[in-house]
Amino acid sequence: MTRAVLSIGSNLGDRLAMLRSVVNGLGEAVCAVSPVYETAPWGGVDQGPFLNAVVIAEDPALDGRGWLRRAHELEQTADRVRAQRWGPRTLDVDIVTCRADGRELISCDADLTLPHPRAHQRAFVLVPWLAIEPDAVLTIAGRPRRVEELLAALDASERDGVRRTDLVLR
Repeated sequence: MTRAVLSIGSNLGDRLAMLRSVVNGLGEAVCAVSPVYETAPWGGVDQGPFLNAVVIAEDPALDGRGWLRRAHELEQTADRVRAQRWGPRTLDVDIVTCRADGRELISCDADLTLPHPRAHQRAFVLVPWLAIEPDAVLTIAGRPRRVEELLAALDASERDGVRRTDLVLR
């Protein structure tokens, strides 16, 4: 069984509908869906706030590259345009980590880096993930680290910028 932790976000159009399109698009593969959070944009580009969530999904037919293809398909369905790095987007689907048969998949090539190289720096990934998997672990520089420890190491302003909403994805 292959299990992926996906970070999803949107700050253009009907943001909630964009996030729901991921949950609906993954269908029966979805194991858990976090609450929805509103967050300030990350990366220094002037733009509106994001809605963010984390989805955990399982599919025995997908490997890391399969999850990447699936993420891109979901983004394309939402008319995602990659015009500016860290810029506004209808939908962003990032693979945070992927496990096959209980083993974390590691990939360091130009198309797919697993685990996600900056997930540990982003409270908008860590907060929703912890909401659905309190014992989550992420490998950083070859070393497994508890996600709650990674979150605690972030600046308080980064953590405080992730605000839970009353919105739901399912």
